[in-house]
Amino acid sequence: MTAIPPDTAAIALGTPAFRRVRTALFLGGFATFALLYCVQPLMPLLSQTYRLSPAAASLALSAATGALSLTLIAASVLSDRYGRRPVMVSALTLAALLALLSAAAADFAHLVLLRALEGVALAGLPAVAMAYLSEEIEPEGLGYAMGLYISGSALGGMSGRVFAAWVGEAFSWRVALAAVGAIGLALAFAFWRSLPLSRRFRPRSLHPRVLAEGMRGHLADAGLPWLFATAFLLMGCFVSLYNYLGYRLGAPPFNLGPGATGMIFMLYLVGSAASTWAGRLADRLGRRRVLWWITTLMLVGLLLTLSSQLAAVVLGVALFTFGFFGSHAVASGWVGRRARQARGLASALYLFAYYAGSSVLGTASGLVWSVGGWGAVVGVLALGLLACLAIALRLRRLEPLPPAP
Repeated sequence: MTAIPPDTAAIALGTPAFRRVRTALFLGGFATFALLYCVQPLMPLLSQTYRLSPAAASLALSAATGALSLTLIAASVLSDRYGRRPVMVSALTLAALLALLSAAAADFAHLVLLRALEGVALAGLPAVAMAYLSEEIEPEGLGYAMGLYISGSALGGMSGRVFAAWVGEAFSWRVALAAVGAIGLALAFAFWRSLPLSRRFRPRSLHPRVLAEGMRGHLADAGLPWLFATAFLLMGCFVSLYNYLGYRLGAPPFNLGPGATGMIFMLYLVGSAASTWAGRLADRLGRRRVLWWITTLMLVGLLLTLSSQLAAVVLGVALFTFGFFGSHAVASGWVGRRARQARGLASALYLFAYYAGSSVLGTASGLVWSVGGWGAVVGVLALGLLACLAIALRLRRLEPLPPAP
């Protein structure tokens, strides 16, 4: 394979290369989130099969997101040395194979272990994808490209959840996991065929000193640590709502079954549209002017879910989902713009916080649910979103960096 000169021009919007990148990263985001979150609607079935509390059943998801968060930095370092494309292709393929194996788990502990290994494998795509886009796409199109990637993530998260809910109700949770794993394997092949070779990648040393210097530089930045904190709170609140929404909708006054409850994940279509739209809006108006009010939409939607009327709950979840994916598209694109070196590491730090929030707040909210029900969960998540809003307002005062040379 011939190396491509690193000084090749960035990929511009509307070019054939951009369309290939768009297709590949859309498929990659789709597969990653389908594989990662397909167990979420199956949690009530796991509770029934193994006689688990909601918080205990959530370990099937938290083990994967926690392992992913802990290995993101290692995956980004490998991609900084050996290239973005090989790491991403290997990650998707291995994760799909582990999903197939998880369908044959001997017991719940075995399932949690396999899900954790799947999270380790998946770490090779999210952080690396952000770094790939930041390197390869021209700045004027970065927000749009990142929004398309997150749009694929939203559709994958929705499709994996809805499909698993239907198959799980019709057959079993084992059949659901096997089916999602098979689809993931097919998507990994399509991703490999579509993604262009890196044009602007420059290998970096694996020496710990280089890693430490890059980390110090990112943590000393005026904006990046606040964006990392935003990722922790946004994802923690988002996963917490969807983790326990199924339990609430399955109880009075709603009394919905797993298949009907799984339909709520169709609202990810709203998130898919929000991420692309918000990315383009941020490119046009500036991220400082967009992030704070999209975060406010999340808070409004969260409060609507306190209603006992199903229509109001659905509207609230729709606003919440729109706000989350829009905020994530803006914040993740902002990380790519502010990181001038070690971009793979910057992306990994953002996503470490992102998935750590999923694991920590996602499981902790289960304990809150056990004590105070849905009202208590909403109260805790509202505090998290208020902290997010405070950070977004602080970032409004952040001076933009001058254009990169």
